[in-house]
Amino acid sequence: MKFYPEGKNQDLSRQFDSVDEIKTAMIQGEILESKVLLCDREHNLHVDLGAVRGIIPRVEGAVGIDDGSVRDIALISKVNKSVCFTVLGFQKDIYNNSLAILSRRAVQLRCIHEFLDTLVEGDVIDARVTHLEKFGAFIDIGAGINALIPIDMLSVSRISHPNERLTEGQNIKVILRKKEPSKMTFSLKELLGTWEENASKFSQGETVTGVVRSIEDYGIFVELAPNLAGLAEPQDNLFVGQQVAVYVKSVIPAKMKIKLVVVESFNETAKPTPLTYYTDCCHMDFWQYSPAESPKQIYTDFTE
Repeated sequence: MKFYPEGKNQDLSRQFDSVDEIKTAMIQGEILESKVLLCDREHNLHVDLGAVRGIIPRVEGAVGIDDGSVRDIALISKVNKSVCFTVLGFQKDIYNNSLAILSRRAVQLRCIHEFLDTLVEGDVIDARVTHLEKFGAFIDIGAGINALIPIDMLSVSRISHPNERLTEGQNIKVILRKKEPSKMTFSLKELLGTWEENASKFSQGETVTGVVRSIEDYGIFVELAPNLAGLAEPQDNLFVGQQVAVYVKSVIPAKMKIKLVVVESFNETAKPTPLTYYTDCCHMDFWQYSPAESPKQIYTDFTE
């Protein structure tokens, strides 16, 4: 069974007209989703199921809450966000109203055993960006289970912070780079095209938009696409992250070089652009970024 990041599969979000419908969903073991209305002082999560209110007890909020390996902030941060769960049963509150007792932890355990444990290095899956830190992007890889894309695996073109490439809440595709007993590490750059695939969109003599990524004494590195950067001649009064218009002087595949000239700069910081994926496969054993004739070979071997 395939599991998706929370909030991605809208078919799981339902409002029930009766308790009997919820009981049927419980008997059938359905996975459901709803937005968290509040996290109470005991860190139980409350959701609206339509016919009744549902409660996810703290220990059922996530795998790892019971043993302390996951902190309670992981529950508090879910307010006004979609979470997945199954129905465990029912009980009455102090006002004799029916409450549905739910478990997010049960869905996560199913996701681990039925989906994540079956993945191998090179598998491509759907993910959702949940949080950005200077060292990388945290992603939901299924049922609210988090993993990391290190910053150097977000693209070939280097960036100083993941927010230059991604935004929180963004749905993306990722590839499993390394699988260990206690964690999985994912990558994005292998899905964003080779040097030749990206360079084919640019021709000598064109003037195009780029983003300043690095300023060196010998030139300015300008990103033309997430997996492609060129070198412009030195110029004063530019800053990293700035949008610029550049003239393409030459494209040299054998050296993986694109020579540029900055013709105009704009006093604004570039925002992340929509990602373009150059593959629709669900698995990759080997990816070679560099052209065959290039003396410098850049590749990823997922079978190693």
